[in-house]
Amino acid sequence: MREVYFISGLGANEFAFMNLQLPGVKMIHLNWFQPLKKETIEDYAKRMSEKITTKDPIIVGLSLGGMVAVEMAKQVAIEKLILISAVKTFNEIPRWMRITGTLRLHKWVPIKSNRFTERADDRRMGIETMEDKNFVDHYRKNADPKYIEWAVDQIFNWKNTWIPENLFHIHGEKDRMFPLRNIKATHIIKEGTHIMILNKANEISACIEEILFADV
Repeated sequence: MREVYFISGLGANEFAFMNLQLPGVKMIHLNWFQPLKKETIEDYAKRMSEKITTKDPIIVGLSLGGMVAVEMAKQVAIEKLILISAVKTFNEIPRWMRITGTLRLHKWVPIKSNRFTERADDRRMGIETMEDKNFVDHYRKNADPKYIEWAVDQIFNWKNTWIPENLFHIHGEKDRMFPLRNIKATHIIKEGTHIMILNKANEISACIEEILFADV
């Protein structure tokens, strides 16, 4: 039984991974906690690293969780790092996000979504079914606004250029949040969107198993 640590996407929790089927894997979830005032993503990752008890851990990071996982890999020796629907460097972040972060434009936009911003968000997320919609809406309604404000700021202003040697990147062919044209992925999920962790779980599970047990 291999212990693997999982970090979900922005505002979500371990239920983001509920459709994965990983026999032989003990899934350990590192859930989000409240950031400190003016805390950087680097310092936040350090605090999250303190929750790991396994030597040379394997970490799976989803979306924002992948960015935090990369920062954790700078501070903790890891065996393997697996990103899903994420970015691993500043250059993979869409240009509009980088410009928004540089000009601090996101500080002028209300964080709480409304029926107009939700439509754009749903499209970027790749929501196709009512199940997907209900899942995302649940976290929209329950996520702490202070945490969301912090998380969005960290995404738009992330400056990382370092890539760990033992990194694997699973990405969707039709991800509109982080378009594949900007991504150097090791595994591409056909027709996968940003929310493919829910509706392409079988394909993602197969990729994770291949990565975990390739050397066994």
